Amino acid sequence: MVGVTKVEIKESVEELHELLIKQKVASSRERVQALYLLKMGQIKTIQDVAVVVGRERVTVQRWLKTYTESGINGLLSIKKSTGRPPIINDLTKEQLLKELEQPEGFKSYKEIRTWLKAVEGVEASYKVVHDTVRYRMKAKLKVPRAVGIKHNEEAELEFKKNCHNT
Repeated sequence: MVGVTKVEIKESVEELHELLIKQKVASSRERVQALYLLKMGQIKTIQDVAVVVGRERVTVQRWLKTYTESGINGLLSIKKSTGRPPIINDLTKEQLLKELEQPEGFKSYKEIRTWLKAVEGVEASYKVVHDTVRYRMKAKLKVPRAVGIKHNEEAELEFKKNCHNT
Protein backbone atom coordinates (compact mmCIF):
# COMPACT_ATOMS: atom_id res chain seq x y z
CA MET A 1 0.00 0.00 0.00
CA VAL A 2 1.35 3.45 -0.93
CA GLY A 3 2.26 5.76 1.95
CA VAL A 4 2.51 2.99 4.53
CA THR A 5 5.57 3.58 6.65
CA LYS A 6 8.20 0.91 7.13
CA VAL A 7 9.82 2.59 10.14
CA GLU A 8 10.62 0.21 12.96
CA ILE A 9 9.70 1.93 16.23
CA LYS A 10 11.78 0.44 19.03
CA GLU A 11 9.90 1.90 22.01
CA SER A 12 6.75 0.28 23.34
CA VAL A 13 3.33 1.97 23.31
CA GLU A 14 3.58 2.50 27.09
CA GLU A 15 7.02 4.12 26.82
CA LEU A 16 5.82 6.44 24.07
CA HIS A 17 2.71 7.34 26.10
CA GLU A 18 4.86 8.22 29.13
CA LEU A 19 7.22 10.20 26.92
CA LEU A 20 4.27 12.01 25.35
CA ILE A 21 2.99 13.07 28.78
CA LYS A 22 6.44 14.32 29.86
CA GLN A 23 6.97 16.60 26.85
CA LYS A 24 6.84 20.31 27.65
CA VAL A 25 7.68 21.65 24.18
CA ALA A 26 4.91 21.48 21.59
CA SER A 27 7.17 20.47 18.70
CA SER A 28 8.58 17.54 20.68
CA ARG A 29 5.07 16.52 21.71
CA GLU A 30 3.98 16.42 18.05
CA ARG A 31 6.94 14.22 17.12
CA VAL A 32 6.31 11.73 19.91
CA GLN A 33 2.60 11.76 19.08
CA ALA A 34 3.42 10.78 15.49
CA LEU A 35 5.47 7.82 16.72
CA TYR A 36 2.79 6.91 19.23
CA LEU A 37 0.03 6.87 16.59
CA LEU A 38 2.12 4.72 14.25
CA LYS A 39 3.12 2.30 17.03
CA MET A 40 -0.49 1.88 18.20
CA GLY A 41 -1.45 0.82 14.70
CA GLN A 42 -4.51 3.07 14.53
CA ILE A 43 -2.99 5.00 11.66
CA LYS A 44 -1.11 3.28 8.88
CA THR A 45 -0.04 6.02 6.44
CA ILE A 46 2.21 9.02 6.86
CA GLN A 47 -0.44 11.23 5.25
CA ASP A 48 -2.95 10.26 7.96
CA VAL A 49 -0.39 10.95 10.70
CA ALA A 50 0.29 14.36 9.16
CA VAL A 51 -3.43 15.20 9.18
CA VAL A 52 -3.87 14.15 12.82
CA VAL A 53 -0.72 15.93 14.02
CA GLY A 54 -1.45 19.01 11.92
CA ARG A 55 1.79 19.08 9.93
CA GLU A 56 2.70 18.49 6.31
CA ARG A 57 3.47 15.00 5.08
CA VAL A 58 7.04 15.96 4.23
CA THR A 59 7.61 17.20 7.77
CA VAL A 60 6.44 13.90 9.25
CA GLN A 61 8.69 12.03 6.80
CA ARG A 62 11.64 14.18 7.93
CA TRP A 63 10.83 13.34 11.57
CA LEU A 64 10.73 9.62 10.79
CA LYS A 65 14.03 9.83 8.90
CA THR A 66 15.63 11.58 11.88
CA TYR A 67 14.20 8.91 14.18
CA THR A 68 15.63 6.06 12.10
CA GLU A 69 19.05 7.74 11.89
CA SER A 70 19.51 8.93 15.49
CA GLY A 71 16.74 7.42 17.59
CA ILE A 72 14.34 9.07 20.00
CA ASN A 73 17.00 11.37 21.51
CA GLY A 74 17.92 12.72 18.09
CA LEU A 75 14.26 13.27 17.28
CA LEU A 76 13.63 15.22 20.48
CA SER A 77 16.79 17.33 20.45
CA ILE A 78 16.00 20.96 19.71
CA LYS A 79 18.63 22.74 17.70
CA LYS A 80 19.01 26.48 18.22
CA SER A 81 19.94 28.57 15.24
CA THR A 82 22.99 30.74 15.88
CA GLY A 83 21.89 33.49 13.52
CA ARG A 84 24.05 35.92 11.67
CA PRO A 85 27.28 36.97 13.43
CA PRO A 86 27.31 40.63 14.49
CA ILE A 87 29.17 43.14 12.32
CA ILE A 88 30.86 44.61 15.39
CA ASN A 89 32.38 41.63 17.23
CA ASP A 90 33.14 41.42 20.97
CA LEU A 91 36.82 42.34 20.66
CA THR A 92 35.96 45.45 18.66
CA LYS A 93 33.27 46.36 21.22
CA GLU A 94 35.85 46.18 24.02
CA GLN A 95 38.21 48.50 22.14
CA LEU A 96 35.35 50.85 21.34
CA LEU A 97 34.35 50.94 25.00
CA LYS A 98 37.92 51.88 25.97
CA GLU A 99 37.83 54.68 23.41
CA LEU A 100 34.48 55.89 24.73
CA GLU A 101 35.88 56.04 28.26
CA GLN A 102 38.64 58.41 27.17
CA PRO A 103 38.01 62.05 28.16
CA GLU A 104 37.89 63.24 24.56
CA GLY A 105 35.54 60.40 23.51
CA PHE A 106 33.54 60.72 20.31
CA LYS A 107 31.34 63.62 19.32
CA SER A 108 29.00 61.71 17.03
CA TYR A 109 28.09 58.25 15.83
CA LYS A 110 29.45 59.22 12.43
CA GLU A 111 32.83 59.76 14.09
CA ILE A 112 32.55 56.27 15.61
CA ARG A 113 31.80 54.85 12.15
CA THR A 114 34.91 56.56 10.79
CA TRP A 115 37.00 55.18 13.67
CA LEU A 116 35.64 51.66 13.15
CA LYS A 117 36.47 51.77 9.46
CA ALA A 118 39.95 53.24 9.94
CA VAL A 119 41.16 51.26 12.96
CA GLU A 120 39.20 48.01 12.87
CA GLY A 121 38.32 47.77 9.19
CA VAL A 122 34.64 47.37 10.07
CA GLU A 123 32.17 49.12 7.83
CA ALA A 124 28.88 49.42 9.69
CA SER A 125 25.83 51.53 8.99
CA TYR A 126 24.84 54.42 11.23
CA LYS A 127 21.90 52.42 12.56
CA VAL A 128 24.11 49.47 13.54
CA VAL A 129 26.62 51.74 15.28
CA HIS A 130 23.91 53.64 17.14
CA ASP A 131 22.12 50.45 18.23
CA THR A 132 25.35 48.79 19.36
CA VAL A 133 26.74 51.76 21.28
CA ARG A 134 23.54 53.13 22.78
CA TYR A 135 21.50 50.02 23.53
CA ARG A 136 23.82 47.01 23.60
CA MET A 137 26.86 48.64 25.21
CA LYS A 138 24.72 51.09 27.25
CA ALA A 139 27.20 53.89 26.48
CA LYS A 140 26.51 57.52 25.78
CA LEU A 141 28.52 59.96 23.76
CA LYS A 142 30.15 62.53 25.99
CA VAL A 143 29.30 65.75 24.23
CA PRO A 144 29.39 68.96 26.26
CA ARG A 145 26.56 71.40 25.82
CA ALA A 146 27.24 74.55 23.88
CA VAL A 147 28.11 77.56 26.01
CA GLY A 148 27.02 81.04 25.04
CA ILE A 149 29.51 83.74 24.01
CA LYS A 150 28.61 85.92 26.99
CA HIS A 151 29.09 83.07 29.49
CA ASN A 152 30.96 84.20 32.60
CA GLU A 153 32.34 81.31 34.62
CA GLU A 154 33.13 83.42 37.72
CA ALA A 155 29.54 84.66 37.84
CA GLU A 156 28.30 81.08 37.60
CA LEU A 157 30.49 79.96 40.50
CA GLU A 158 29.39 82.98 42.56
CA PHE A 159 25.74 82.16 41.85
CA LYS A 160 26.20 78.53 42.89
CA LYS A 161 27.92 79.58 46.09
CA ASN A 162 25.20 82.07 47.09
CA CYS A 163 22.24 79.98 45.95
CA HIS A 164 20.24 78.51 48.82
CA ASN A 165 18.68 75.18 47.96
CA THR A 166 15.75 74.41 50.18
